[in-house]
Amino acid sequence: MTRLEQLTTSARPYLTDGGLETTMVFHESLELPEFAAFTLLDSEEGRDALTRYYETYLKLAREARTGFVLDLPTWRANSEWGRVMGLGEKDIRRINRDAVAFCTRIRDEWETAELPIVINGVVGPSGDGYVVGDALSPEKSESRHRVQAEAYAEGGVDIVTAVTMTHSGEAIGIARAAIKARLPFSIGFTVETDGKLPSGETIGEAIRATEDATDGAAVSFMINCAHPTHFMDELAGEWTGRIGAIRANASRKSHEELDAAEELDDGDPEEFGQLYSAFAPKLPNLRVIGGCCGTDHRHVGCASAHFHGTVAA
Repeated sequence: MTRLEQLTTSARPYLTDGGLETTMVFHESLELPEFAAFTLLDSEEGRDALTRYYETYLKLAREARTGFVLDLPTWRANSEWGRVMGLGEKDIRRINRDAVAFCTRIRDEWETAELPIVINGVVGPSGDGYVVGDALSPEKSESRHRVQAEAYAEGGVDIVTAVTMTHSGEAIGIARAAIKARLPFSIGFTVETDGKLPSGETIGEAIRATEDATDGAAVSFMINCAHPTHFMDELAGEWTGRIGAIRANASRKSHEELDAAEELDDGDPEEFGQLYSAFAPKLPNLRVIGGCCGTDHRHVGCASAHFHGTVAA
């Protein structure tokens, strides 16, 4: 059985990390140009910070007696953001392959039969993660994300996940790039305080559009970068059976408010965990739980405590 098959059939949801970028900026006081965590791979200080960060969550997974999804620090490592940062195609390929190699070394050190670790190639939006901006067609999206998908295939990830998708067009393009690279994939959508994508699509509409355009090829779907209360009431319908992961924000604030904030709003970790427990009856195929902006090991620890009966970190 492959690592991905273990994940998708596990009775105990795997853990993943929290808000990588917000942790590095606000807790580690590190600079991330264009909010690009992959830049940390360029220095010993950055690599050490990433290692400490991942190991904190790996310990939580080990204590919970479950597996772990190890996300690459590559949310910004696509061709369009590379262009903004003065990087070419060769740079993007190298950065993503280096990220796979870095996280694979961590897996080699930590993985056991009781702690299976899935390497997840993260693909972020080619524009802002909070607003639609350029509403990409699937064709344009596929072109922009092709290089990153190919680099993941070369590096040997277990799965590719599109994260913080603001509209279905870009999600479909990423899915097609993953399919052409012969990689399994998952799609993560973000929502506003009204439970709808920034495009105005409902979660169900975005999932159905992606399913229809890709013949239902996605391993699963995810909701991320929104507080649980922003979308909890929207979780009704047959499409909820396709939700396999939740990575929520710590803050109840809107994307616009978070974008303008100068201080981190880390919310209430215990409330965060309690809200996560309400996902269980609504999402029968939930297999991965973690956090997004503003969350850290405390939030994921509380979520794990409610799901796995462990002591919150």
